[in-house]
Amino acid sequence: MTPEKHVEVWNRCLDILRDNLQEDTFKTWFGPIKPISLEDQRLTIEVPSDFWREYIEEHFLGILSKIVRREIGPSATLMYKVRILDDIFIEQRPKGRTVRNAELPIPDAGEHYTGSVYAIPGIRKLNIEPCLNPIYNFENFIEGTCNRLGRSAGLSIAANPGRSTFNPLFIYGGPGLGKTHLAQAIGIAVKERFPEKVVLYVGANTFQNQYMNAACSAKNANNGNKVADFLRFYQLIDVLIIDDVQEFAEKKGTQGAFFHIFNYLHQSGKQLILTSDKPPVDLQGLDQRLLSRFKWGLSAELLPPAYETRLAILKSKCAREGVEISEDVLAFVARSVKSNIRELEGILFSLMANATFSKEAITLDLAQRLVDKIVTDPKSEISVARIQEAVCNYFGISDELFLSKTRKREIVQARQIAMYLSRNLTKTSLSSIGAQLGGKDHATVLHACNTVGDLMDTDRSFRGFVHDIERQLNTPE
Repeated sequence: MTPEKHVEVWNRCLDILRDNLQEDTFKTWFGPIKPISLEDQRLTIEVPSDFWREYIEEHFLGILSKIVRREIGPSATLMYKVRILDDIFIEQRPKGRTVRNAELPIPDAGEHYTGSVYAIPGIRKLNIEPCLNPIYNFENFIEGTCNRLGRSAGLSIAANPGRSTFNPLFIYGGPGLGKTHLAQAIGIAVKERFPEKVVLYVGANTFQNQYMNAACSAKNANNGNKVADFLRFYQLIDVLIIDDVQEFAEKKGTQGAFFHIFNYLHQSGKQLILTSDKPPVDLQGLDQRLLSRFKWGLSAELLPPAYETRLAILKSKCAREGVEISEDVLAFVARSVKSNIRELEGILFSLMANATFSKEAITLDLAQRLVDKIVTDPKSEISVARIQEAVCNYFGISDELFLSKTRKREIVQARQIAMYLSRNLTKTSLSSIGAQLGGKDHATVLHACNTVGDLMDTDRSFRGFVHDIERQLNTPE
């Protein structure tokens, strides 16, 4: 039986594509495509998803344009039918339902073409578990100078998700400072105000595993449908929260998938919320096009909480747990634990556990013993504050003068040394180092580090100063 004209033409196109592409690439992206019709030099093909259409246009449009013109004629146009496939994530979708046609003219050589993002009508909203912890709400998120910017931005997003200027919202900071709490609080607030919106919180590691499972299934089955299903699922989210995006580093496939999801959601007016241990400018191993998108909205840093905020957090926890602890004990814990909120809460829960299981009264003595066992001695932990103290002591400079606006050479040089040591001896971001050492920006810190490095290469005395301070910091007291 002679194949129909459109099948015959598409098979000839596939033969040429196969000769010009790697076999895995050809099978993954062109194997699932089906020819539908050929009328008046208009070839209609069916693709598994809108993402599929976008990917083909981005990566193969040049060669595909030439092949189709060669086989059909100089006035050839290409028409896509986007088909929604049976999906393990979305069970309510009618199987095999063609949702929309789109006629897309093949551009002339060298012409840039950008397809529009399709709306998909007739699909009921997803009913999925948002994976949000109800404890992580705004009511339990204590505001302080350390987190005021992020919290204010989060409340603005919750009132108008996807439509504010804070898209994406990139929350960054050290461990235990409340990044996950703030991100989930936004999601919870959105669900309370807009119950119909699809909100999803997912860790970067979970996202990566989902993508890898889909990619492996696609490869084993000799087609890419599972990858398309994975991408299509994420494209239907209204508010997507990805925790710890730094874990995408060096994972090219995952980054590529997230790049397309990010683009689709952002262009569709959906909200993206990302968390990381570093600001975008300090992230390593990530594609530059992805990093540039991380900077489109607002980057909000969470800093270690001040004493007043730490005390307020402890009181709030006690109230929620229904536990009464004396003011002097809470004040002692708040003064003793400065590194992060997680450690602060850990001490509080240890006090409660001792009171419950050991029948021991929560006293200042008990708090002292627990702090000595659990909390890292701040004098033995190298921090930006400790480096500043060491540099000031070494050069005989007061803290006030060190942090002042003076441009005296010796003061500027001391600040530069502190910045250099902070970058090399701590995991603190450049932005945070600058904020703590005189309110400087990221570029100033980077310049200081380069300047100190150059001077150490050329000036033996200067190199000795830096090494002396570093030895003091690394010597246990």
